Amino acid sequence: MFKKLVANSFMFRLFLFSKLPMAYIAGVRVKSLTDEKSTVTIKYKWLTQNPFKSMYFACQAMAAEMSTGLLVMNYTYKSEPAFSMLIIKNEAEYYKKAVGKITFTCEDGNKIKELINQLQKSNEGVSVELISNGFDEKGDKVSQFKFVWSLKAKT
Repeated sequence: MFKKLVANSFMFRLFLFSKLPMAYIAGVRVKSLTDEKSTVTIKYKWLTQNPFKSMYFACQAMAAEMSTGLLVMNYTYKSEPAFSMLIIKNEAEYYKKAVGKITFTCEDGNKIKELINQLQKSNEGVSVELISNGFDEKGDKVSQFKFVWSLKAKT
């Protein structure tokens, strides 16, 4: 169900505009979403630039975070019980200048699935580290982000 919403370009852009306006303005786009993997893109342009002629780190972080958050939302959307989700930690490493179209991919869907199964059996909050790797159009790795998401069943 959630994947259908994300696949509907109009509905997802409306979601971005209303809930994540900076991602909408910066041009973050979802390339694909499966149960195992999420791929998000962002382009280097005037709005996403830094003074060093590459993409501003915060724009990369925004796209990387979305690649992890989409996977979490895929498993928690309209679930019973409902879950709260929050990033409690993030780390980043940068390997080269990010120019052109940067593609962030998180392949930790199975990790989230196991976590949700664990959460549904317990009322305790849990956290999970998800990794998103960013690649340029040549296939070179430009950055890697680690986000620790905290999840807890709402009572």
